[in-house]
Amino acid sequence: MASSKWPAVVEADLPHGYALTSSGRVSGVHEAGAVFVEAPFSDDERLAVDNALIEATRATKVRFTIYIGDLAGDASAAVDELFATTPDASRSVLIAVSPNDKVIEVRSGREIADRANDRVCQLGVTAALSSIRQGKLIDGLVSAVRVMAAAIGR
Repeated sequence: MASSKWPAVVEADLPHGYALTSSGRVSGVHEAGAVFVEAPFSDDERLAVDNALIEATRATKVRFTIYIGDLAGDASAAVDELFATTPDASRSVLIAVSPNDKVIEVRSGREIADRANDRVCQLGVTAALSSIRQGKLIDGLVSAVRVMAAAIGR
C-alpha cells in the first residue's frame, strides 16, 4: 500500500466557472441543459492508458486497474473498499487517484503480494507524481503502470 499528496491548486489557474473550495476541492459549474462538448480525456489519452494496462497485464499476468474519481473522506478506506470490488482483486493492482483531494493510492492483491509489494507500489506512486505535479495526470498514470510492471516482472 502506498499513498501521497501533491501540491495545492492555485485558484487563479482554474478555468472560468471553477473555484477552489475551503476544503481544497475544485468545484466547477455546468450550465443546465448544456451538453458537454469535451470528454474528460482525449482519445489519445484513453488509448495510452488502455495500451499501458494491456501491456502490463500481459507482461506480468497481474490485472492492472486505474480508478480516477472522488475518494471523499478517508481516502485510504475508500480505496480499500473500492479494491475489493475490482475484478480478480486477489491477483490485481489498483491505482486510485482522487484529483480533487490530490491523493494517489495503490493496492495489490493477496496472491501477488510478494511481487507487488509495498516497495513496488511506492515506485508506482513516485513514477506518477512527477507528471501529475505538472498537470499531466494520464502521463503519470501510464508511467506508474509501466514502472510497476517492470518491477513486478513475470
